[in-house]
Amino acid sequence: MKHSVSVANHECRTSALYACLGLGVGGNLPVDGALFLEFLPFISGNLLTMLSVWWPVGQLIGSLLAWAFIPNFSCTSYEGCTKEKNMGWRYLVLTLGAITFVMFILRFFCFHLYESPKFLLSRGRQEEAVASVHGIAYKNGAKTWLTNDILNEIGGHAEVHEKETGLTYSQIVGRFFSKFSMERIAPLFANKRMGWNTALLWFCWTTIGMGYPLFNAFLPQYLSQSGGETNSNYITYRNYAITSIVGLPGSILACWTVEIKYVGRKGTMAISTLITGVLLFCFTTSTNSDIQLLCSCLEAFFQNIMYGVLYAYTPETFPAPNRGTGTGISSCLNRIAGLCAPLVGIYAGSANPNAPIYASGGLILASFVAMCLLPIETRGKQTL
Repeated sequence: MKHSVSVANHECRTSALYACLGLGVGGNLPVDGALFLEFLPFISGNLLTMLSVWWPVGQLIGSLLAWAFIPNFSCTSYEGCTKEKNMGWRYLVLTLGAITFVMFILRFFCFHLYESPKFLLSRGRQEEAVASVHGIAYKNGAKTWLTNDILNEIGGHAEVHEKETGLTYSQIVGRFFSKFSMERIAPLFANKRMGWNTALLWFCWTTIGMGYPLFNAFLPQYLSQSGGETNSNYITYRNYAITSIVGLPGSILACWTVEIKYVGRKGTMAISTLITGVLLFCFTTSTNSDIQLLCSCLEAFFQNIMYGVLYAYTPETFPAPNRGTGTGISSCLNRIAGLCAPLVGIYAGSANPNAPIYASGGLILASFVAMCLLPIETRGKQTL
């Protein structure tokens, strides 16, 4: 009885820590893309797609570390498996946590991120927007002619907000939650074209949010059973590392294809999504381990193109004052759908081992159809 309670408490603590991890990652991704886009000059718009290359780079580092730790520091069977003999996954988590902490230190103390001038102007904080532009110019060794007076002459005087003093606690709380009103979401549906594009984008993020982990989260498990037999941890994580290496150039290629005439963002995204969905079904057609490895490698390559362009295209279609809201909701829907993926994988996989992969392929193909219907192409256009 005590052992069962101890295990339950351990699982609760682990789940809580993973929830905190997901909260941090989920809150970070949409902000990075939106902020990076608003500082990019028009001629360098495709660099937002290149930003997504760090996702497969991180996956590659994680897979290489898993290949190094898990086969060498894990139990080969349940019998006699103690914590001391099963430290592989713990070494992996500690190493990834240490790398992330170093990145936090560098980002927080070594780099100063300025607030987006577009965002500040949309909130009536004109003087702060001018100061931000001057700070960016100074950081790049340049000078700017922009002043508050010049901005007033160009765009009119900023609205004067009455200073609010003496607010009660309930008024402060009410004002804070008023920021989450429909006023932030309504501009995303300002007209039929914008509304249709927003709805389709959110559908894509939702379907991919479930389809992606249905295959990728269980990929080591699929690779361990490839060829109709149980492979060793060494073979499994070696193949997983190979898959990550082959998938890496996908985001780099996407940075070039998004600027091709008649292809652009929508074409690159739709074609790569279609190929990704087809390759998922191809993975199940053969039990040959080499063919399955080939399919998983190609799937990772085109999947990185798909995700890279979707990651860049999404904030490009939203106006600056509501860009954070639009991308944040996209990420939220993606995460909510991802929470359902393990349930589908467990219950569907118990009936048919290939069922989660079929579901993943179907969801990816559904997002392909939605991408073909997107009405906005952002190639060669200035962001709002």
